[in-house]
Amino acid sequence: MTDASVATKAIRRIPDREPAAGSSYPVARSMSADFPIERSRVAVDGKFFRVGGKKFHPKGVTYGPFEAGADGQPFPPRERLLADMGLLRELGANLVRVYHVPPHWILDVFHEHGIKVLVDVPWNKHLCFLDSAEARAEAIERVRVAARVCRMHPSVFALSVVNEIPADIVRWLGAAAVADFIDELVAVARSEDPELLCTFGNFPPTEFLRPHDVDFHCFNVYLHDRKPFENYIARLQMLADTKPLVLGEFGVDTLREGEARQADILSWKIEAAFRQGCAGTVVFSFTDDWFKNQQSVTDWAFGLTTAARVPKAAFGAVRRQYGLAPRFPMPATPRVSIVVASYNGAATLKGCLQSLEHLDYPDYEVILVDDGSNDATPVIASQFPAVRTLRHERNLGLGTARNTGIYAATGDIVAFTDSDCRADEDWLRYLVGDLLHSGFAGIGGHNFLPPDDSAVAAAVMVSPGGPAHVMLTDRVAEHIPGCNMAFHRWALLELGGFDPLYRKAGDDVDICWRLQQHGYRIGFSPGGFVWHYRRNTVRAYLRQQAGYGDAEALLERRHPENFNRFGGSIWHGRIYSPAKIGVETTRPIIYHGLFGTGFFQSIYTPNPGLTLLVVSSLEYHVLVTLPLLVLASVVPHVGTLGVASLALSLGMCVVAAWQADLPRGRRRVWSRPLVGLLFLLQPIVRGGARHRNHLRGQQTPLSARETLDSLTLEDPDDPLELLRYWSDQGVERTAFLRRVLQRLDERGWQNKPDGGWDNHDVEIYGSRWARLRLVTACEYLENHSQVLRCRLHGEWSFVARATFWSLAGMLLMVIGVSGPDRWEPWTLLLVLPLLAWRMNLARRDLTRLIVAFLDERAKEFGLVKLRRPPK
Repeated sequence: MTDASVATKAIRRIPDREPAAGSSYPVARSMSADFPIERSRVAVDGKFFRVGGKKFHPKGVTYGPFEAGADGQPFPPRERLLADMGLLRELGANLVRVYHVPPHWILDVFHEHGIKVLVDVPWNKHLCFLDSAEARAEAIERVRVAARVCRMHPSVFALSVVNEIPADIVRWLGAAAVADFIDELVAVARSEDPELLCTFGNFPPTEFLRPHDVDFHCFNVYLHDRKPFENYIARLQMLADTKPLVLGEFGVDTLREGEARQADILSWKIEAAFRQGCAGTVVFSFTDDWFKNQQSVTDWAFGLTTAARVPKAAFGAVRRQYGLAPRFPMPATPRVSIVVASYNGAATLKGCLQSLEHLDYPDYEVILVDDGSNDATPVIASQFPAVRTLRHERNLGLGTARNTGIYAATGDIVAFTDSDCRADEDWLRYLVGDLLHSGFAGIGGHNFLPPDDSAVAAAVMVSPGGPAHVMLTDRVAEHIPGCNMAFHRWALLELGGFDPLYRKAGDDVDICWRLQQHGYRIGFSPGGFVWHYRRNTVRAYLRQQAGYGDAEALLERRHPENFNRFGGSIWHGRIYSPAKIGVETTRPIIYHGLFGTGFFQSIYTPNPGLTLLVVSSLEYHVLVTLPLLVLASVVPHVGTLGVASLALSLGMCVVAAWQADLPRGRRRVWSRPLVGLLFLLQPIVRGGARHRNHLRGQQTPLSARETLDSLTLEDPDDPLELLRYWSDQGVERTAFLRRVLQRLDERGWQNKPDGGWDNHDVEIYGSRWARLRLVTACEYLENHSQVLRCRLHGEWSFVARATFWSLAGMLLMVIGVSGPDRWEPWTLLLVLPLLAWRMNLARRDLTRLIVAFLDERAKEFGLVKLRRPPK
């Protein structure tokens, strides 16, 4: 009898080998005297893990598989295992990854030495397993048995339901079907142990696999050049999104690279991974003693030790790095001022300030700006003497409150969070580290739903309109939410701080756009996150969305180039949000490489179908559905179209609710119906608030119009739509346009310059009823002379169109109610031509003014106006 079997039988006769498929293991012991499970089990904590009250950062190595012993298990005998435990502890490892399900006595040994185990479940993944009911059932049963073995055992970190499915097998079976099967395996494991963390081992050839239900993402990455490695980690963080990212395998073969290079590569890989917000790393492998396909592997040597367990140079390098991980020394630790602007935020303020008291950063201050609160905010603030509290006697708005914090700050970096947030203890370390490393002017991070938030808040989180970051690349952001952002103080001061115009929201969008307009970049830190409480009632959520609608109207006036003609914001990056802002109608495109052999098989996911989601917008209801329903009173058959239009809107909300990714544990029977209701109401409430501001008119102030009104046309008979200016010296078209914009701004005329995506150079807003678009081109003639062409296209403003068609709808409603067979009500329609004549007159007046204005600018450049086309 071997020592292994003796030890196994001594531990309550727990079997020491995996049973055949269909049989079962007894559950692992859960006696608190031996295994304090409640303090030992690992749980996901944002982008990281936690055991009890402390963070757990996996610092691991792969272990095995080894040649099977007399007991048939691919693990070493007890004497060797205990000796390896000493080396693992010396290495500073707290986790091992094994590729077979270990018997209980081995799990117990790992637990006794404080080492967690990531267990891979072996099954025949190299077969087309979904084409065979038998192969599929075998995989499910193996995962079930593995979960039963690992159930409640405190040494188990997580279960990997499969590792590295071959890319050609995935391509054959279909990525979606394989991802769904992985989710099915995860569900099987959780049916045995609901608290068991589950993942699967992925690698670059199948990076496109996107199962939904894994607790964290585990990637095997073998890249030996630093820059590509760091770039790929940034990409993986975007793929992992809100879930932790663990590097499940990375290593260096000493037979081909040498021991010195192995030590060097592993050293910087570990540091780079942790600095970039990875939750943990697993080095491949612990030893060169490696057994696969029933034979020892001798042509590879990835181990940190030789097969005889003699440490290599990399052993010492990994030991040093694991001793520092995850908190590697920062190149600098500039003082940070954390500004919390709060207005009546007493309900969550205490938790916010408590979290800020325990940040792992050496030099920071907390500034609370009480923006005229009339709740218990002053009382709560008095309980935190270390917090500098500044109070406004009346509510001045969010932008002003944040500026108060900026001007009072003593730090070189100013970070912002909200009173309804709790910061992770490593929040500043990641934000500041990435900010200093990258050269960004500002940086942001994730905001997660707290574990103790309500099921209603979870539904709100996956509904439209919540705080989200917008990414231009894997590192560069177009927008970061105001609840989690940090900036160099000099950058904020250069811009004059936040715009006081934004009292409730929109200040974060404005500051991001202004920074980018000044040539600065904004970054994103995956590891720097906060917990953000959402609105926990429908009324509070809709009130928030109305405030966002007001802010969008203000933003459009400040940044018209970033909005479409309906007042919707235009983003050039990809929006990362728990809420699906559109309806998914197009399958992702996967680059497989020639014959499916690409090493990096990337997925290109199209943005959700915003066009279909337009049918739930306020504009659609007012301009399409409502007119059809009104016309039904005049033309009965039109009523069918009106009902169909309304059904289409409701159907899109149902689809959006069905696609919503509600967090596990916060799903209720009413959750998806609530999400559907919020998808219906949010565009109406937010759009209504936005258009309420629009109806006040996006127009040039009267004083500015009077300044332009003083200009007169030299020849009133000149054509208004096409202008030509001649120069014998040449003229730079862009310089002319810059002068036009400068003079418009000086005179207070509202305008929207081309943002690079338009077919015109500038859009000019005149009265409430008209706007004009200007397009220029330059013709090069003989003798170095030039002709600058200007085309002017005047049109009705949004307010004019909305007024005209709303009036038309109201008149038709009156006709329908009065009786369409009577001729008298139809005379009311004569009002429409009169209104159109008035709006066309405003459009022509605006065009005349701009022609005179351009004539003045041409004179500044010494241009000669051509009265007729040159011969």
